[in-house]
Amino acid sequence: MSGSLPAREPLLNTLIDICGPDFARVARSTDAVAGRRASFVAVPATTRSVADTLGLAAERGLALLPRGSGSKIDWGTPPPGVDLIVDTGRLSGLWNHRPGGPTAEVATGTPVRALQAALSLHGQRMAVDPPSPGATVGGLLAVNESGPLRHRFGTPAEQTDTITYVNLDGTVAESDGEQGRPGIAEVDGVIMSATVRLEPLPAARRWVGIPVSTPLQVHNLVEEALAQDVTPSAVEVDLPTPTGPRTSAQPPGYLAILIEGDEPDVERRSARLAKALGDTAAISDLAPAWWGRYPFGRTDVALRVSVHIADLHAAVYALRDAAGVPVPVRGSAGVGTVHAVLPGSFEPERIEAIVDSVRNVLMARSGRAVVISAPPDLARQIDMAGRRDLF
Repeated sequence: MSGSLPAREPLLNTLIDICGPDFARVARSTDAVAGRRASFVAVPATTRSVADTLGLAAERGLALLPRGSGSKIDWGTPPPGVDLIVDTGRLSGLWNHRPGGPTAEVATGTPVRALQAALSLHGQRMAVDPPSPGATVGGLLAVNESGPLRHRFGTPAEQTDTITYVNLDGTVAESDGEQGRPGIAEVDGVIMSATVRLEPLPAARRWVGIPVSTPLQVHNLVEEALAQDVTPSAVEVDLPTPTGPRTSAQPPGYLAILIEGDEPDVERRSARLAKALGDTAAISDLAPAWWGRYPFGRTDVALRVSVHIADLHAAVYALRDAAGVPVPVRGSAGVGTVHAVLPGSFEPERIEAIVDSVRNVLMARSGRAVVISAPPDLARQIDMAGRRDLF
């Protein structure tokens, strides 16, 4: 949205009328999307004020974007510009929750950590662990952000029964879907609340880990782990940047498997798994330092590779061959979804060639590869994931 501030004051005043005098303002330098500052920020507190805000944006032809913590605001295809950021920070809370009950309704702006803390008082959790530290429930659902617990419990969308949202025209709607996916990917607007499924909080957790050097070794160990009757909650791998050719000895990566449940049963299953994996396997009460964290930063190109676990090692080898340089990989080896890191210094044409090469390999294996994050200037020149590609 162009024009001087005086020319924009009537719009700002209307936003203030809707949200309150302290909750609508001109955007600051920190209110940027893909490196470009928005024009305004509105922080509504009710469904009615969200509806009025979105209705005003539709009437004035404003491009808007919802924002929770902002941890994933630059993911995917960069918008040409954002006139209005709708901040969900005041949309928080938990209701329709009976202690010990199977579901609860949670507001979109609630931080996931706050939700888990509240549920833990009743011995429960939502079985999600997003890698973004400050993720809100709305941000979690908007891009279906999954952490290690996806292995056993599925994605956040698969753990959601219904959502209430406000469409871009300001109308309020509710959606419930089949197989736990209530149309979240199709929502164009602001998710207001979600009815999510709850799980008992495990009494004990153990990580069974083993050093690994190559994608093929990871494949073999995952296959062995899944053949055991231990019901893992997560199976994660970290393959850091190798320092030599594929045939040489590499600094080990690490495969870690989470076992949860009652204390005696967890001890028994962990011991059985460690024995099956071999003498170098170890059992720990603590997760590895890299557990549940993305391997990429803001200056990197983040590639998500998803394929059947039997083909994951082939996809990783293909990626390294196409890149021609060492490529760190981390993620859920037990479900075949990992993140790989390419340097943000690569030219757009090189990034596109690497991604196309990997996609050609994955095509015959019913897999896919998408670029979810990249530095803003680069993101505008390459094929980035659309929102629905993240589901």
